[in-house]
Amino acid sequence: MSETRKILSLAWPLIIGQLGQMMLGVADTVMVGALGVIELAALTFASLIFYVPFVFGMGALTAVSIRTSSARGSGDAETARSVCRNGFYLGTAIGVALFLLSLGLLPLLDHFGQEPAVAERASGYFVLIMASGIPALMGIALKNHADAMDHPWPAFWISSCGIVLNIGLNWVMIFGKLGCPVLGLEGAGWATLISRTLIMLVTVLWFLRSKKLADWVPVHWFRKPNYPELRRLFSLGWPGALQTLAEVGAFSFAGVMIGHFGAEALAAHQIALTCAATAFMVPLGLSMALTVRMGEAFGEVNTHRMRKISHAGWLLSLAFTGISATLFLTVGGDIAALFIDNTDVISLAASLLAIAGVFQLVDGLQVVSGGMLRGMQDVKMPATLGVLSYWLFAMPIAWMLSEGMDMGSRGVWWGLASGLGIAALFLGYRLHRKTRVDNA
Repeated sequence: MSETRKILSLAWPLIIGQLGQMMLGVADTVMVGALGVIELAALTFASLIFYVPFVFGMGALTAVSIRTSSARGSGDAETARSVCRNGFYLGTAIGVALFLLSLGLLPLLDHFGQEPAVAERASGYFVLIMASGIPALMGIALKNHADAMDHPWPAFWISSCGIVLNIGLNWVMIFGKLGCPVLGLEGAGWATLISRTLIMLVTVLWFLRSKKLADWVPVHWFRKPNYPELRRLFSLGWPGALQTLAEVGAFSFAGVMIGHFGAEALAAHQIALTCAATAFMVPLGLSMALTVRMGEAFGEVNTHRMRKISHAGWLLSLAFTGISATLFLTVGGDIAALFIDNTDVISLAASLLAIAGVFQLVDGLQVVSGGMLRGMQDVKMPATLGVLSYWLFAMPIAWMLSEGMDMGSRGVWWGLASGLGIAALFLGYRLHRKTRVDNA
């Protein structure tokens, strides 16, 4: 119970912050959904492609949390300052590289098997959200450092204000309010770019002014990069990035597969995925807190505490995901009806949410197990297990059920559920073995 209280004290702002980020996605879906099925399908298509490289960057930057929490556990402020500065550089470099990659991908959007009207409408929004990835990753690097220093609330409030601003700008730019021209789908992209830039700038300002973080953040921000530290960050970060990429890439590829069944199927997938991903933010925020707590215990070389943290993490995950699973299974149709006024789309989305209810439990277990393993700086094998679970099992099963057994988009979602279950089993067993007290 003592570890549970400590985990929750750090996890609550992270969970609420992650839910806030997803509520922004919900707001985008609802507002753009008012423009029609084609616009909503275009938003879905562009977002699916955006999130594949973006989550790679987010996964790589988890190394900042790992290194900072370990440095804090051992009382090494100098290393923490270096991690903060070089993590900020790493986030900037990854963001710029991904944006340049998106420009090369732009002419190929009509090669993904989507309806021509969907691919055409997606291009402008795609460029804008890829550009917003640059300040977003810079801000994430700083937020990870603050979270690892057990100062999550200021970052939470900064992010929350940015989300409110984004929703307001959506209203102004999408629908042409307050003298702004009607920008439609592209208006949502501009709102995201502006908001993410301001969130990053205000976070930097907080770091510069914070007295509590003064000893743990850089005094000189623009020194020459510390290349050994950058290599250590990337060495820790890329396996986690690969693991996250394997899962999100599977979901994105699943969206492309579903797009072959038409715009209505893709719109239903977007609604169900938005709901499932929103619920997933709770165990994801919990996982981030567990990474920090496990990193501190790892820095202290305290195996007994690591064991307690693992047990508390599993129980909290099951408690949280049990609630969302129950909601999806019982009132999925009512939830889907909040997004769009189309009977066929609502019916299909409700059936997908029922499947999501089934895999909520294992999805939570696999993400918290992976987060705790990262805190122990165990990143390479979990990444391998993630790739195998999603691409050796989930995607072939999804294709077999959707195409071979004519289950359509429902078959794709059952395939995803199988991959999450296998990942939960593998990662949970590995964490159990590594936190055995007789390993001390």
